Amino acid sequence: MSAADEQTGTDAVAALDPFTAVEPPDAMLRRSRIEQHSMAGQRTEGRAFHAWRALRHRNFQLFVGGQSVSLIGTWMTRIATGWLVYRLTGSALLLGTVSFAGQVPTFLLAPFAGVWVDRLNRRHVLVWTQSLAMVQSLALAALTLSGRVTVPWVLALSIVQGVINAFDMPGRQAFLVQMVEDRRDLGNAIAINSSMVNVARLIGPSLAGIVIAASNEGWCFLIDGISYLAVIASLLAMRIHTPAVKRAATSMLTELNAGWTYVSHFVPIRTILLLFAVVSLMGMPFVVLMPIFAARVLHGGPHTFGFLMGAMGLGALAGALLLAARRSVLGLGRKIAVSAAVFGMGLIGFGLSHSFWLSMLMMPVAGFGMMQGMAASNTIIQTIVSEDKRGRVMSYYTIAFVGMAPFGSLLAGTMANWIGAPMTVILNGIVVLLGAVWFATRLPAVRDAIRPIYRELGILPVDVASGMTGTGAS
Repeated sequence: MSAADEQTGTDAVAALDPFTAVEPPDAMLRRSRIEQHSMAGQRTEGRAFHAWRALRHRNFQLFVGGQSVSLIGTWMTRIATGWLVYRLTGSALLLGTVSFAGQVPTFLLAPFAGVWVDRLNRRHVLVWTQSLAMVQSLALAALTLSGRVTVPWVLALSIVQGVINAFDMPGRQAFLVQMVEDRRDLGNAIAINSSMVNVARLIGPSLAGIVIAASNEGWCFLIDGISYLAVIASLLAMRIHTPAVKRAATSMLTELNAGWTYVSHFVPIRTILLLFAVVSLMGMPFVVLMPIFAARVLHGGPHTFGFLMGAMGLGALAGALLLAARRSVLGLGRKIAVSAAVFGMGLIGFGLSHSFWLSMLMMPVAGFGMMQGMAASNTIIQTIVSEDKRGRVMSYYTIAFVGMAPFGSLLAGTMANWIGAPMTVILNGIVVLLGAVWFATRLPAVRDAIRPIYRELGILPVDVASGMTGTGAS
């Protein structure tokens, strides 16, 4: 059986609505016949193969290998930076301030970076950003290990990293489609990438807790700096076959405006980014307050901090692996709404807990919801975006998921000073829940706008889509 036939059979269940699983009777009959005819082939191929199918692309294999090493170092630095600031100051407000300084450049510069990503060779962009990030981490390591680190130094180097991330994140997201030549494997590649991030989220904080307890934060920064060599080597080893980049004849402001018009008027992308701007603003900054929960609420130390972050990473990894096992992008819209609701409930439960074990149970729930929503939304956006605007769209994706976080971090730190960290996280969880409800009400409009694109790409079978509308048009 061909891949197209299998796609038709397995995805007919979502033919009436790309974001639901309501199956019309004629599609059910057709699917049953196709599945009976192909059962032997499906057994041979297996669901496990589908969960890792993007790894058949050599360039993506190299990327996963390099990033797997580098991301562990990145998570060690994130944990070590938070603990270093808290050790030096004991201030929730300064925790939020440092996080703000490290992320606000992304908010300010990402739209301009997106234009450059669309103009330049994306691999070259990533080699430069990874090299500069390595220098930044090594500088922070030298300051910390020599005992000369201060909060102003941490703030300054966090700003430098934020500028680098403004170019690195949209570049990396846009480069993904060049590493995975078969677009049908793109969603799987995104899920594998999310799994990789969360394996690092699981390992990195635990290692950071051990290293900090045994020595100090500087060794975490040093390990992170060295780990960038792996991803730089993987990028240089890739064989990317792309046409020469054409220099844009229009000005940057013209291209910037074109990207904003596309994002703001295209209902699916606009709706997804609005939801996760809210999630990023109100939900994700709870991580900034984790040192307070570890030290004051749960009466622990660096190891407690590491365990909590590792538990969240475990839940996020589970969410990413479930998405990797999916055969199609169909149904992901509803999953975004459900995932946001799960994330909100996990935050509320964590804020209410004063028990280490209950907090350890709530962290995987929050991590699962957060990562499923992020990966599902990324998959949909990467699938439907126009290729000539991919860099600019992914820059706004970066703003929604990272650029809003500094304001959330500053807000979370301020709220925690006023009403305490637990109440802050509870209120933020409630806002995330309300965002999930709003997104659910927008699903019909998103479905109507996205269906023609899925049909054009062959994701939604033409004959089923025609029967769905009665005229063959959406």
